[in-house]
Parts: sequence; structure tokens; C-alpha cells
Amino acid sequence: MEQPEDMASLSEFDSLAGSIPATKVEITDPFHLGPLLPLVCVMYTQGMENKQWREFGRTEVIDNTLNPDFVRKFIVDYFFEEKQNLRFDLYDVDSKSPDLSKHDFLGQAFCTLGEIVGSPGSRLEKPLTIGAFSLNSRTGKPMPAVSNGGVPGKKCGTIILSAEELSNCRDVATMQFCANKLDKKDFFGKSDPFLVFYRSNEDGTFTICHKTEVMKNTLNPVWQTFSIPVRALCNGDYDRTSWGGVGSACSHACKTGTCRVFCQCQLSNHNPSPLTPGSPLTKLPFVFKVTLLSFAVESECTFLDYIKGGTQINFTVAIDFTASNGNPSQSTSLHYMSPYQLNAYALALTAVGEIIQHYDSDKMFPALGFGAKLPPDGRVSHEFPLNGNQENPSCCGIDGILEAYHRSLRTVQLYGPTNFAPVVTHVARNAAAVQDGSQYSVLLIITDGVISDMAQTKEAIVNAAKLPMSIIIVGVGQAEFDAMVELDGDDVRISSRGKLAERDIVQFVPFRDYVDRTGNHVLSMARLARDVLAEIPDQLVSYMKAQGIRPRPPPAAPTHSPSQSPARTPPASPLHTHI
Repeated sequence: MEQPEDMASLSEFDSLAGSIPATKVEITDPFHLGPLLPLVCVMYTQGMENKQWREFGRTEVIDNTLNPDFVRKFIVDYFFEEKQNLRFDLYDVDSKSPDLSKHDFLGQAFCTLGEIVGSPGSRLEKPLTIGAFSLNSRTGKPMPAVSNGGVPGKKCGTIILSAEELSNCRDVATMQFCANKLDKKDFFGKSDPFLVFYRSNEDGTFTICHKTEVMKNTLNPVWQTFSIPVRALCNGDYDRTSWGGVGSACSHACKTGTCRVFCQCQLSNHNPSPLTPGSPLTKLPFVFKVTLLSFAVESECTFLDYIKGGTQINFTVAIDFTASNGNPSQSTSLHYMSPYQLNAYALALTAVGEIIQHYDSDKMFPALGFGAKLPPDGRVSHEFPLNGNQENPSCCGIDGILEAYHRSLRTVQLYGPTNFAPVVTHVARNAAAVQDGSQYSVLLIITDGVISDMAQTKEAIVNAAKLPMSIIIVGVGQAEFDAMVELDGDDVRISSRGKLAERDIVQFVPFRDYVDRTGNHVLSMARLARDVLAEIPDQLVSYMKAQGIRPRPPPAAPTHSPSQSPARTPPASPLHTHI
């Protein structure tokens, strides 16, 4: 069994609130090819109208395997009446970069979601083929072409796709396990054990659903407490069989059970019998014991539960006024105010602001600038109000922010450097003032260049990660944004002075990835807003859960007795015209 290493900047999409049934597409045993490799699978969906492929998500990276069994699943909406084209690409991962062009392309497979759902047991096997594909303009089917030195049409393994309709179960199981008297597996040490959990599928097969962390050099591990949706563990069926195993360099053993058994064991303070050899995994002459230390199930609170309970989202924007943006009076500047269209800063601000503004009742949004010389003395500031009001930097609505932004461009001098820490700290101070769950802050930073105060910014973000706060960074222009990817923390959780951030609170996207060459700014900005805001609900819920904050009950709807009915304005008298 291989322990996965997270890589993907896009990982998992979930939808609990919709009435449309969602179907989980699960990827297992993708291929058999050459030497052992670190592998990642990327799933794409195809647009109905423009036929463009768009990345939907990535699995985790699994090292040194020919038969990867991915933990991360893709959750998509299934429509019987639509042809939903899917593409799966396999890569040999060469570094931690999320840029797929920096990794070795191994092969791909095409299918439709209907193919997977309609296959026997909703389980489909497709050959992986080396070489890029294009669509036949007449048939709409993929056509192989030579790419990356590959031989078109050459098979390089098999991908297995299975689908199962999700239940509406919102329960989350939290549990902890330990083990003792494990077998020694390492030649120079003891063992590096981890636990693996599988759930049974409707066709009798098993799919991996969770792996714990690896405990180094021990025969008596105590794994960290972890939480997993009951839907992922058994799809809401508490009597569905699951099984778990202990693994290291090679497998130890496994045992079957159900969520209901776990619940009963915890209530009766009784643990299942020891795990023994003779499982499908291995046959070894030893016996060891895995102990269930704790097991609890509670209903998962969703983002909408908190919003319905009155949680307000406080939106703040910070705009880069450094000289690298270019002279605003020239058309080559990123701050150029064309009479015909919005610049990249205004487009990004509008796209995000128009979505998030509806979650703030007063529609008053603080707007800050950084990296400019301010009149009258030319003082450089990295935290100045766009409206010029030091006491109250709030602007009325998104239009108010745009107006203040344009006014600032005419009054300040673009300078530098590019410092994020002051604006992050500014919003963090406000977030720290109210931590009861009634408010959650979101900071949007729009910038064009390489960050100058990386160490200070990382420290500010680590400190902010324990507060009710999220940060969105949109990079405009053609600069390299490697530092922003590091701040994003999808690959490696950000740290400062040896302290790890409690949560991943940063989402970064480059604006250039959303520039529509056809000029359809509405559609491209809608995609930008969706991607930068997609993580906010989970980040809000993760903070509330970490702090033990439950949603407030929704306010009761006002009722009126017959004697207290609100006064109604009588209808206007009809206008009579006489001819």
C-alpha cells in the first residue's frame, strides 16, 4: 500500500444541497506501465456549447506504484438527458509544481458519464492511450495524434471508473485508532504503519475511502483522530460492510466491519477482535490488535446553515499600486482606464464582488491600496484607504469601490515594493475582534507582481489562519507567480518560524487563465469568480468546526395576527378618460 502525497490545486467538488442527484466517479487501478512512478490523475469535463475541455479536479499523488488506488474522488452532477463527456489524463509527477506541463504525460482515456453509470455494476474499464487527442469535427469523437514522442493509439494500461449515486447523509464520523504488537517490516528499524479503510460497493468490490498518516519506526502506533463523512465511508448505509487494514512496506492484515458495529463498540466500551492474518491482503504468522479509542457521529453543518443562522461575510479588497503595473495614462498599463472596457483589476474586482456582496447586509466594503506614494508628502503606504478616509475606508457597494479606485489612480503615484503583510494584518485585526461565528472576513488581493515581503506575509497568514478569515489572490499581468502558489498552500501547508498554519485560507488564481480570446468577458469572469470563491464555504465551515461553533437557528419568520396585519396601501384609483 502506498501513502499518498497531496499535490492538486484543484481536488474535490461536493454538493449536498442540490435536489439533482450527484454521482461520484471513483478512479482505481489506473494502469500498469514500466517502472514504479509517482502518479496523478486529472479529470476534465467538456463544455456543451464550446466543446472546450476544462479541468475538473485532480487526485492526490501516489508514489512508487503500478496500480494506484486513489483516495480522492470526483463528485459530479449526473443528467440522464445529457451527453457528459469526460477525459482522464495520467501524469508521472516530477516536482511539486501544479503546472501539468512540467510533468510527464503518460496517457489518457475518454468516456461519457453515461457510459460509466450504464456499465454493469456502474464499473467501466477503459484503455489508456499514449498521445494527445483532438475531436473529429464530423463525429465529435476523439482522434489520436502523435504528441510528446508518444505513438498514437499505443495502449499503456487500463483505467477503472466506477460510479455510485450519493446519499443525502450529512453525518460525519470522527474516530481514533491505535495498534500494538505489529510485525517488524523494516530491515534497519521497526515499521512505518498506517491504516487504510475501504468501503464495499454495490457490485461487491471495495474502494479505498481513507488513509491515515504514517507513523514512523514504531510497532505500537497511535494514529491521530480523523473525521470522514459517513457518505464516503459507507454512503450513508450504516450496515454496509467496510474493512480496514494496517500497512507499511507491505501489508499486515485487515478486518471487516460496519459503522453500526463501530457505534455499538464505542457505546459498550468494547473493541472488535484483534486483526489476524489470513485476510485477502496477506498471510503472515502473527497476531496483533487494533483498538478503537474513540468513535462519534454528528450531523455535518454546512455553509448555508451558518448563512441562514445570520453569519455575515465581511468583504475587503486590496489593490496593487506598484510601478510595475505601468503608467495608468498609457494603454499598456494594467491600470489603464479605457473608455470602452474595464481593465483587469476592475474586471476581477467586479467578478468576485458581485457574488460575495450579497452575503453582507450593509454592502459597505473596506477598500485598500498598497505600494503607492501618497500626496502631499510622497509617503509610501502599503495600507491606504482608496476613499481617502483613514477612519473609515469602507465604500458603498462594488460601484463605490470602483469609483474610489479610479479616483486613487488620479491622485497617488505608483511606486513599490509589493508588500502584502500590512493589508493581511489589517483585515486580521478586524477578524480577531469578532470570533463568535457571527462574522467571517474575506480579503481579495489583486496584484501584478512578485511579492517583496514573503517572510512577513507568510507569518501574517499563519497568524490569520486561526481567525475567521480567508484570502483570495488574483494575479494580473504576465509575471511569474510562483510565490503566490506557495502561499496558496494546496501542495504544502504554509508555515512561518516553524509554525504550521492551522488551516489553508489562501486561494490564488492567475487572471490570464480566464482571458477569453473570443471577447466573452461575462463568461470568463463568471469562471474566475467560481474558482476563486469555490473554497470559501469549506474554509468558513472548517473555522467554525475547529472553534466548536454551531450555526445559530434561523430567525423566525414574522407572523401577523388578523388584528395586527400590516397596513396596506389602497390601490390607486383607475384613470377614467372621456372622449
